Amino acid sequence: MSMNEYRNLIAGEWRPAHSAKTFSNVNPADHSDIVGEFPASDPEDVADAVASAKKAFATWRLVPAPKRAEILYRAGRLLQERKEQFARDMTREMGKVLAETRGDVQEAIDEAFYVAGEGRRLFGKTTPSELQNKFAMSVRMPVGVVGLITPWNFPMAIPSWKLFPALVGGNTCVIKPATDTPLSVYNLVQTLVDAGLPPGVINIVCGSGGSVGNALVEHPDVRAISFTGSSEVGSRVAQRAAANFKQVSLEMGGKNAQIVLDDANLELALDGALWGAFGTTGQRCTATSRILLQKGIARKFTERFIERAEVLRVGNGLDESVEVGPQVNASQIETSNKYVDIALAEGAKLLLGGGPLTDGDYEKGTFFAPTIFGSVTPGMRIAREEVFGPVVALIEFDTFEQGIEIANSIDYGLSSALYTKDLNRAFAAIRDLEAGITYINAPTIGAEVHLPFGGVKQTGNGHREGSEAIEFFTTWKAVYVDYSDKLQRAQIDNAE
Repeated sequence: MSMNEYRNLIAGEWRPAHSAKTFSNVNPADHSDIVGEFPASDPEDVADAVASAKKAFATWRLVPAPKRAEILYRAGRLLQERKEQFARDMTREMGKVLAETRGDVQEAIDEAFYVAGEGRRLFGKTTPSELQNKFAMSVRMPVGVVGLITPWNFPMAIPSWKLFPALVGGNTCVIKPATDTPLSVYNLVQTLVDAGLPPGVINIVCGSGGSVGNALVEHPDVRAISFTGSSEVGSRVAQRAAANFKQVSLEMGGKNAQIVLDDANLELALDGALWGAFGTTGQRCTATSRILLQKGIARKFTERFIERAEVLRVGNGLDESVEVGPQVNASQIETSNKYVDIALAEGAKLLLGGGPLTDGDYEKGTFFAPTIFGSVTPGMRIAREEVFGPVVALIEFDTFEQGIEIANSIDYGLSSALYTKDLNRAFAAIRDLEAGITYINAPTIGAEVHLPFGGVKQTGNGHREGSEAIEFFTTWKAVYVDYSDKLQRAQIDNAE
């Protein structure tokens, strides 16, 4: 096996797919740069991985949680040592600039150290019993074998959000990386192996959602699925998992609004809008895809926003001077193009960009110009549907209450932001915005691992990652210890 040929990790061994087929992982900034060849797996590979995880669960669940956590701590230290190389690998396979991929690896480091601490905080509860000489408590138990389906836009951070709490909770895992970015998951899992994780506790199966993802979701020995991706795919995952009554955590799309009031610090709001709209080339579920402008500042903000966006440097993310990298693949370019055409057909005004960049340094990659639409109304599709590209819609409003109403008028509810100096309006927005995350005087992007991450409406199904992920990856067991040495009957009339 050459250095750029990778295999599935099953039972601690690197195995080719049963089909012997592979697919290429290509640098989106330079399609001549092949990052690696990865196995195109099928349900038979999934079955092997699940069997491996099920076998490993028998012993892994018995390892004390603080000892499981020590492995995560060691992994965090190794990630610190390998941060620069992993960031460069990620930029090659995903495209976002080095400053962002370093942040992605740092997120995994932060998650490792945070969750390692949770190994001594898997608290249960004690409570008085209604009967004499009887002790009552509840304890956390691992779920079992869990399936993890991860996206390409944060190919190390999001897998760490799932893997680390699952592991400290005593579960074993089968992870399916996104086909656009498998190497970052390999780097993360290899780090865990090097930190001392036993064989079979984590298994990697590469391949498409149709062949690997569906098989993982439907396998009867997989007790839970944690999925991050589009709302459309998430709906199908939930339906397939329901057939076997397995629990599912869904983290899905967003159409996030930044509201800018007349009294806002405009330069700060511009900084936030540029970072929120064009960071990660707009390929974030938390990206700022709508900017809601109160009419008193709308014209000035729009002029300055265009001026600053048109000088953003687009290019290969390995160049430290580049601010916006490529889109991850040709399909994402097609989606951005589609929504540009839809917006124009519905009457929005193209203020900047509007198409792919293909000449000169761009000819070998999948680049799209930072794109701004004005004259957008809340009912337009460009104001309601997720694009997942560097395309942002500007919407004007009159009153604070109208701004909140527009922000809430969509099917998603992930992130939101308000720029204002009015403390009363800030707290009203925190109360009234229908979103899992609200930022005041900060962009819609920038989650931290020690807070819950997730959304409402079509963004999620009620579970959270970050600080609350342990809740999903553990179950509760009620325990009663009767030391009366006689039969005592609860749940009958014992008032006497």
